[in-house]
Amino acid sequence: MTETMTGAQILIRALEEAGVELIFGMPGGMILPAYDPLMDSTRLRHILVRHEQDAGHAAAGYATATGRPGVCMATSGPGATNLVTPLCDAAMDSVPVVAVTGQVSRPLLGTDAFQEADICGITQGITKHNWQVRAAVDIPRVIAEAFHVATTGRPGPVLVDIPKDVLQEHAPYAHPERIDLPGVPQTPRPHQRGLTQAAAALRAAQRPVLYAGGGIIKAGAAGELMTFAELTGIPVVTTLMARGAFPSSHPQNLGMPGMHGTVPAVTALQRADLVLALGARFDDRVTGDPKTFARHAKIVHADIDPAEIGKNRAVDIPIVGDARDVLTGLTEAVRQIGGPTPWPASGPWWDTLEALRAAHPMTYDRPADGSLAPQQVIERIGQLAGPEALYVSGVGQHQMWASHYLPLERPRSFLNSGGAGTMGYALPAAMGAKLAYPGTAVWAVDGDGCFQMTCRTLATCTVEGVAIKVAVINNSGLGMVRQLQSLFFDDRHFGVDCSTPQLPDFAALGEAYGGVGLRCDHAEDLDGTIRKAMEINDVPVVIDFRVNQQEMVWPMIAAGASNDDIRIARDTAPTWDADY
Repeated sequence: MTETMTGAQILIRALEEAGVELIFGMPGGMILPAYDPLMDSTRLRHILVRHEQDAGHAAAGYATATGRPGVCMATSGPGATNLVTPLCDAAMDSVPVVAVTGQVSRPLLGTDAFQEADICGITQGITKHNWQVRAAVDIPRVIAEAFHVATTGRPGPVLVDIPKDVLQEHAPYAHPERIDLPGVPQTPRPHQRGLTQAAAALRAAQRPVLYAGGGIIKAGAAGELMTFAELTGIPVVTTLMARGAFPSSHPQNLGMPGMHGTVPAVTALQRADLVLALGARFDDRVTGDPKTFARHAKIVHADIDPAEIGKNRAVDIPIVGDARDVLTGLTEAVRQIGGPTPWPASGPWWDTLEALRAAHPMTYDRPADGSLAPQQVIERIGQLAGPEALYVSGVGQHQMWASHYLPLERPRSFLNSGGAGTMGYALPAAMGAKLAYPGTAVWAVDGDGCFQMTCRTLATCTVEGVAIKVAVINNSGLGMVRQLQSLFFDDRHFGVDCSTPQLPDFAALGEAYGGVGLRCDHAEDLDGTIRKAMEINDVPVVIDFRVNQQEMVWPMIAAGASNDDIRIARDTAPTWDADY
């Protein structure tokens, strides 16, 4: 006989059958019926956050670290709208998140009832799809469809909204035998003609560059990228979202391109005669002024989302497909062409790139008075914690330094908010990652501005035994905004200085939330402080690193400017040995 259950029981059963392990959430009136059967589940672990935004970012952190969809839950009205920022963040970075929200009962829909919000309408533009369930019998089908949509093709967030009375009504439970969504295409296979053309273009190129984006990591294609890169000898640049897809220490890795990219990476793209873009979207932070970006290069663009191809840059050879399939096909096409490999392993192109690398390494000055440089703190954390750790950054100057100075040697080892640039991302995302991999050291590298937006996450970490390490790079202000005011607003600093008085006491705040608080002001204490934090593995640790407020992120390209105008200091640009 078909088992009859409440809609809430059906929801919990459907989530269990979808393979969910963790649900990050906060209860409220309209979702409360779902919390009663959730209490009885032996397969689902609920993580009680202190704000719904934390639930969304934690689900995204879990998903980014594992590749599996993360799940968050909230009540109607303000509970649901607090998920808007993390859903937008997940959409920008192609992260599979499934959000479940409660809603007012069906008779009250459209009446401006207490805590009613049209969350489906609100999130229409920041989810791959959303559903409002009008009958309990439909819940298993909708949940199965939600997970399918979130993970098929280009990953992304989805939302399922369920009125309270739907959760309370009884219905038979029917597990969907198949998912029939004709509007959701299956992942396309790359066309052989495009692969052959791309391989031939690479063979003919004198100055090729492989521009690797976050799609490499989403596709689990790091191994295929390594094989292809070493076979061809092509220089590789890895975007902010692709850091770790190709080991930072690999001799073919020129670093990160774009606004705060390395001089070799930026210049390689500008001088290239062929740009092979894989799983990247030519976003403005990489291209700068699109009219001058890689203006002499033929463009090969491979992406799983056909809407991205040609959106920001005209393309000579388009390839639609999953990055792993594309790289596998390109590798085979290269081998079929034959000839000695790797192709551009030596000669003028690599000579030029090596000269750029030698002339413009990523460096910084250590203060003569023994105080802390922010780059020094981040670099030393990476050296002591090692490439086996998992790193999560907030947004701002510390994010850029982290992307350059941490040992990012493997995929899914660096989590950050790229497309949306969401301050407050780091702590909840680190919590989600640590819950996914409890045996792995997880460091949240955050700024003092970002940290204060979601520091309440520490309470959840303490209660749940999530022993993340939080390095607060404390420059007593909103560092990146201050840098922009310095460079483009004549040093007129307003609304960015948090140093008078020095509030809060971050170490004391860590203690107040049940963790351990440490403080480091001097370089001589840096190693000892980091090692002390690494010895604590039962509660979260907050380390207040007091760093120089005047430090800026270099290199830098002004927003909208040509990448030719890269600066390595405030009034200093590289000296080029030839026009291009």
